[in-house]
Amino acid sequence: MSFPETFYRWRPHPWHGLEVGQDPPSLVTAYIEITPYDLVKYEVDKQTGYLMVDRPQRTSSQPPALYGFIPRTFCGPRVGALTPAAERGDGDPLDICVISERPIDKSEVVLRARVVGGLRCIDRDEADDKIVAVLENDNVWGEVNDIADLPDAIIERLRHYFSTYKMIPGETSDLVVEATYGHEEAFAVVRAAMADYDLEFGG
Repeated sequence: MSFPETFYRWRPHPWHGLEVGQDPPSLVTAYIEITPYDLVKYEVDKQTGYLMVDRPQRTSSQPPALYGFIPRTFCGPRVGALTPAAERGDGDPLDICVISERPIDKSEVVLRARVVGGLRCIDRDEADDKIVAVLENDNVWGEVNDIADLPDAIIERLRHYFSTYKMIPGETSDLVVEATYGHEEAFAVVRAAMADYDLEFGG
């Protein structure tokens, strides 16, 4: 018996084994590690592909959106070059926040997301961009095409979360949210991360 071509006999690695998306850089795949209900930071183990506990959050801050990464992307020299104040990319897959009207309380899910903008973040001299997207076909946010079309409160929550989520009480955060950008610049970041992935791991 032969397996159909689309059948995965073993679990695919979420970073390397999933497709980058249906129509990148606009419509991408997002692998979700953290939901808005999580007070623990989870992160995919790069070797095994399984979701692991990275750390319990020290503060009361909760993620304001679904949070994960775009498969087959890598923040290397091309991503780093798009942030002049950074020395390099952070060496991780490209982060993505996905906004949805209906609550999604499960992580380790895969979804299709439309890229609408991003946050230019610098973490200890490394570019650590956060792509902002909306769930494809979402009944409320599905028609949004640019971050400017989202309510200011959502963007403020994202900026505040990433400015503080690594903060240790009594100390200053190493991560700085330098700017917010629209969909055209976000597309450039996604393309750069795809090119960095091909450079690092092969096409």
